Amino acid sequence: MRAVVVTDQAAGTVGMTLAERPEPEAAGNDVVVRVHASGFTPGELTWPGTWTDRLGRDRTPSIPGHELAGVVSALGYGTRGLSVGQRVFGLSDWTRDGTLAEYAAVEARNLAPLPGDVDFTVGASLPISGLTAWQGLFVHGRFQVGQSILVHGAAGGVGSMVTQLAREAGAYVIGTGRASDRQMALDFGVQEFVDLDSDSLEDVGGVDLVFDVIGGDIGKRSAGLIRAGGTLVTIAGPPEARPAEGLAVDFVVEADRAQLGEVVQRVRDGRLQTNIGNVVDLDDAVAAFNPTQRVKGKTIIRVRS
Repeated sequence: MRAVVVTDQAAGTVGMTLAERPEPEAAGNDVVVRVHASGFTPGELTWPGTWTDRLGRDRTPSIPGHELAGVVSALGYGTRGLSVGQRVFGLSDWTRDGTLAEYAAVEARNLAPLPGDVDFTVGASLPISGLTAWQGLFVHGRFQVGQSILVHGAAGGVGSMVTQLAREAGAYVIGTGRASDRQMALDFGVQEFVDLDSDSLEDVGGVDLVFDVIGGDIGKRSAGLIRAGGTLVTIAGPPEARPAEGLAVDFVVEADRAQLGEVVQRVRDGRLQTNIGNVVDLDDAVAAFNPTQRVKGKTIIRVRS
């Protein structure tokens, strides 16, 4: 099969190539998915699991990518809940070959059925962004109706999902980003926008929840914006500062079939819009990951027409 592979962590996306790799086999409780579309997160090239297996052994050349949508082509021993020919979408394991390939082996529990009226490219855009937003808001952030929330990177893949889910759940949403992100963030539903290059973050005042995707100085300053009893949720690593009278939670997104179902249902009925910035074929994947200019939204690789 054809797959995008990486062999050199220092080279980053420049070190990616399109190559021939053996088709995967389905281990126990696995399925093999005939991939139709795949998502990619540039930050994953810094994750240990991209380069080593669960025991810390080198596994290069690695196939990156952890989001996929496709059709089940084979079942491993003992696999239940899915069937050959079924449309699915979801997350692949962090320490196994990923989804930028024509076939991928994935634990069945990491996948959910993809309704027939949802395009594969849309399905591949949802798992990381949708699950991260859902878990950060409702699991770790313990969001309650009527609370105020500050969403960093509100026009990005995760931030746009957080904004929409929070608005639907009854939040007052303040979004941040660059000046060029303002209109997109407003279109996704933020009620106020803070330009991090020219506006004062501290003028936001107290909020019940901060959803941080940036970290560093922005994350540190955000801790001071949390009201008593509020929460700072971050996916940018352990926070450098914590709220004086609240909680700070950093987390890594996990696959969850029921939550994937909640997210895709909202897409089907129009309550949730995806944030796809670019769709390219597998032949053009390497070039797409090394763009000459900034691409707003998520890049999706269409593995099959």
